[in-house]
Amino acid sequence: MKLLAFETATEALSVALYLDGQVHERFELAPRRHAELSLPWAQGLLQQAGIARSQLDAIAVGRGPGAFTGVRLAIALAQGIALGLDRPLVPVSTLEVLAAGAPADGPDRILAAIDARMGEVYVGAYQRIGGRLVALDREQVLAPDAVQLPAADGRWQGVGTGFAAADGLLAQRLSAGMDAIDASALPRAGVLARLAAAAFEAGEAVPAERVEPAYLRDNVALTLVEQQALRARK
Repeated sequence: MKLLAFETATEALSVALYLDGQVHERFELAPRRHAELSLPWAQGLLQQAGIARSQLDAIAVGRGPGAFTGVRLAIALAQGIALGLDRPLVPVSTLEVLAAGAPADGPDRILAAIDARMGEVYVGAYQRIGGRLVALDREQVLAPDAVQLPAADGRWQGVGTGFAAADGLLAQRLSAGMDAIDASALPRAGVLARLAAAAFEAGEAVPAERVEPAYLRDNVALTLVEQQALRARK
């Protein structure tokens, strides 16, 4: 199968092309350049592979949570291409993408955390079972000092910028239960593409118009009162 994937929910921008098990990816830390680079990168990957858009079977997208503008951009790009080609979309949680990219030789239990700004983190807990990633809890947006590991035997590894947020508070709190923490890890479209390909084969693709972003919270910015309260707690 042939699948094009977009992941723009963080400061990292990545686009990937999945071709019958092979993944071709472009990845770069490109703050504020996601809208400028996403489509040219996608077109470049298709040209290098000698693939026309019409040959794609589906479009994959990191649906968030993450930066509001980045999540909206990825959804808009993916929906536009999918609708234009009359192809389905395969939405995948950005936290799941992050967790799936965790080192395979680490613990099977993975806590993925993305800096949500405003004194909070997006978190998702997962476990590798039989070669698949299974969610152990619902995705949440929480203050770092409110995050708890799900009750499960065994050791954990942590990945994502949420472990560096708020001066590393989450890493400090959970380090006793973690074998390793990579606070610099970011979600990648190459990982997204492999997850989406498996989901597509399992019949989990959906019509493009049904895909919605996962924000986890409605407010984009703190009010002045909330900002003052946050500063007072620091």
